Amino acid sequence: QVQLVESGGGLVQAGGSLRLSCAASDRTFSSYAVAWFRQATGKERDFVAALTWNGRATNYADSVKDRFTISRDNVKGTTYLQMNSLKPDDAAVYYCAARSRTYLSTSSSEYAYWGQGTQVTVSS
Repeated sequence: QVQLVESGGGLVQAGGSLRLSCAASDRTFSSYAVAWFRQATGKERDFVAALTWNGRATNYADSVKDRFTISRDNVKGTTYLQMNSLKPDDAAVYYCAARSRTYLSTSSSEYAYWGQGTQVTVSS
């Protein structure tokens, strides 16, 4: 059972940057595809970005493309989400997720392991 712990959320002004981290408890994480999702108040959980086990393939939601970058360090058992040029619409609780498959997915139902979430607030 992989446990995921996110960190790095906070309050930032529009146009600013944040880097979210997600640390895994188990070394098998290195063979899992990972993703970030977000959920704004009163809305459904949406896909943000995903990454294959080896970091060679990525997928981004159109709304974050060219602003956000997903990456991972399998030695540290951590995945990251670098968020630049933040907008008020990016404000949400951000969740990292992992699936015991090497290839990525954009569907939340295909991820078995989830972190507790970290709040990102963007002021205008």
